[in-house]
Amino acid sequence: MLSLSDIVARTSPPQPWSEGDNIPWNDPDFSERMLAEHLSQQHDLASRRSTLIDAQVASIRELIAPPPGRVLDLACGPGLYLSRLARAGYSGVGVDFSPASIRHALADAHAHGHELEFRLEDLRTTLPGAGYDAALLLYGQLNVFRRAEARSIVARAFESLNPGGVFVVEPQTYDQVERSGHAEPSWSSHRAGLFSAEPHLLLTESSWDPSTRTSTKRFFVINADTGKVTRHALSNEAYTMNEIDALLRDTGFEKIQHRPSLTGENRDDGLCVVIGSAPLRS
Repeated sequence: MLSLSDIVARTSPPQPWSEGDNIPWNDPDFSERMLAEHLSQQHDLASRRSTLIDAQVASIRELIAPPPGRVLDLACGPGLYLSRLARAGYSGVGVDFSPASIRHALADAHAHGHELEFRLEDLRTTLPGAGYDAALLLYGQLNVFRRAEARSIVARAFESLNPGGVFVVEPQTYDQVERSGHAEPSWSSHRAGLFSAEPHLLLTESSWDPSTRTSTKRFFVINADTGKVTRHALSNEAYTMNEIDALLRDTGFEKIQHRPSLTGENRDDGLCVVIGSAPLRS
């Protein structure tokens, strides 16, 4: 636990990844608060709102094999994409680090009788198996891993696919990651929020490391009653489109395609879509 004096004495900017791998998605209390953000229909900050997800899933169905097909959703959150695909006749597996999200996804699948499996696992170490017709890695999650980890995740997605299977990845654009690293510091007060269920101040500062092309955000959560400080950090790696294409090709994907968004529309949300196919057997 930090104090206010630690904030004043901090070195800035931090080295990427030097203050933790990521914000605490797997902490049970944090994941409960994050689940509420995933399910909120007031913003698109954790998951997209239902109407947009409906449109995105309709577009994803045009990219992948028709049902019955098997889909692997990496960083699936509360299963909002797989549940919709299941309604259309697909089955599959979702993997996520958040216990509350996985609990919600499992309960929803059970309630609707969907042929879905959800696993509480780390994408950096999960072994999803084989036999999938499509794999998804959506909403900028590729960028939150170190480059070597991202390569490993993409390689395992490739290995999981049937011949001709499709990998749909939705990375953050290079400009989005760099712009995030140049964001101005900010503060806000909360009776309760994502980072704490108690009254607190939230201080946020960002930095951009051009040598590694990584943005890092620091979050200082100051308890309003005790003054104690909790720090979290989130780093994102920036990729050019050529680098993402090379990442997929080096893994074995072919027929690389680009789209401005999952629905094909131009959206000003700092995301894009890259699609690769696993080769057919000769």
